[in-house]
Amino acid sequence: MDSAPAEQGRREDAASQAARERVPRVDPYGFERPEDFDYASYEEFFSSYLVILTRRAIKWSKLLKGSNSVQKSMKVKRYIRKGVPLEHRARVWMGVSGAQAQMEQNPGYYHRLLKEERNDSLEEAIRTDMNRTFPENVKFRKTADPCLQKTLHNVLLAYGRHNQGVGYCQGMNFIAGYLILITKNEEESFWLLDALVGRILPDYYSPAMLGLKTDQEVLGELVRMKIPAVAELMEGHGVLWTLVVSRWFICLFIDILPVETVLRIWDCLFNEGSKIIFRVVLTLIKQHQAFILEATSFADICDKFKQITKGNFVTECHTFMQKIFSEPGSLSMTTITKLRESCRAKLLTQG
Repeated sequence: MDSAPAEQGRREDAASQAARERVPRVDPYGFERPEDFDYASYEEFFSSYLVILTRRAIKWSKLLKGSNSVQKSMKVKRYIRKGVPLEHRARVWMGVSGAQAQMEQNPGYYHRLLKEERNDSLEEAIRTDMNRTFPENVKFRKTADPCLQKTLHNVLLAYGRHNQGVGYCQGMNFIAGYLILITKNEEESFWLLDALVGRILPDYYSPAMLGLKTDQEVLGELVRMKIPAVAELMEGHGVLWTLVVSRWFICLFIDILPVETVLRIWDCLFNEGSKIIFRVVLTLIKQHQAFILEATSFADICDKFKQITKGNFVTECHTFMQKIFSEPGSLSMTTITKLRESCRAKLLTQG
């Protein structure tokens, strides 16, 4: 009897166990790795990614030397697409998103918002979501010191008072939570949340969510143009885009893609705006087109869309980010604006 496969299996188990011992169970952001986490693949990817990170960190340090704020430029855009080191991330996001300028123009505003009179319905809505926010993150647990739930509550409360047209909407807790993990600063997190909700993704989180609904329709049109076979499959089985991608859009890929990949996407989102979301979704679909087209039923399609957000393709964030700028082909803001106008008009007539 051939013992080679058994021997190979034992070697793989041993390598996996060794990787499990070397890779921390809690990632640098405080998230516990899931039970089915592939430690061996991750270690292999991260050892090569570390070399890239080190090289980028040196370049960023030179670029930011002696400068207080980061201004948009072609060089900065190029650097951001290649990745922002964690130690510079908050500063870069604040600069390119306009949040830094807003904060400097409104000194003390955030703290004044926190002192405004109570709004019970707003506070209740936020409080309800507190314990649901990142239960797998050690920094958001009540036992943590400091526990980030208080910080998160303040940021969401201040934002609800600042933008009363939006107030608080589910999904914003996850976004604010990520911002807090990166900036480690309440006020900066508030202004970055304002940049996202108020400027970069307008009407995504308003009660009617018209911006969000519009962009899901825009995605449908882009898939029809760029990956027609998938569009045909979806239409044939009556699967609406909102069913498979609404959480991707609302949570900006949080809990959908690996943390490091989400942060690399956000680097570009803060600098280049909402078209980055379309690039990510189109890349995921195009890369897995053959796999998606194997689906033979409504449920099968939905399941395939869950599966394409897992595995090495999305974990290897550096290669993934290179793909999002090549795979979907050209995607101009002019095209997106035109599609938004026609999709919004269609939604309003239906509404």
